Amino acid sequence: MTARRLTTRGKERRQQLLTFATRRFAENGYHPTSVAEIVQGLGVGKGVFYWYFASKEELLTELLKSSNHELRKRQQQAIGTEADPVRRIELGMRATLEWFHLHREYFAIIQFAATDETFAPVLARNREISIADTIRHLKDGIVEGTIRDADPEMLAQAIHGVVAELTRAYVLEADEPVDHVADLAVSFCLEGLRA
Repeated sequence: MTARRLTTRGKERRQQLLTFATRRFAENGYHPTSVAEIVQGLGVGKGVFYWYFASKEELLTELLKSSNHELRKRQQQAIGTEADPVRRIELGMRATLEWFHLHREYFAIIQFAATDETFAPVLARNREISIADTIRHLKDGIVEGTIRDADPEMLAQAIHGVVAELTRAYVLEADEPVDHVADLAVSFCLEGLRA
């Protein structure tokens, strides 16, 4: 579907559809949630839905893209103008764990999307962007000598794996305090990175 120029009201309506669908997908699952259920929950007709999205698949694709964008924005805000690459990695890890703590529903949606080939391209692109962000900080640290000289992509994958697994197991499932989990993730990852 080609992007439409939306008025302020149109942007608000589109966001309402995304927000409501996010809750329904997280609570009931993607496949059991119908377009009819989404529009009924908002008290609008199907035409409103199809004005903004060509399909339920397009809506979920947009959710995946926009959630990754929001997460990256939160990471960038946390990192700010920090010069130390190791500290930037730490701040990015903490921001990620905190963001998923506040936006639990997205983790469930991402986990579903990972099981459906329809959404593989958008998830791969999101991951590629996130890994590239981390690689940039790692390379800066390697050049400065504060991070050991190792394959930055492999290190980035390891960091992302640790953060994702701790988010799932301890922030979301065990409901551990996010600061405690972040301290563990940072300690584990960064002590293994220091030169």
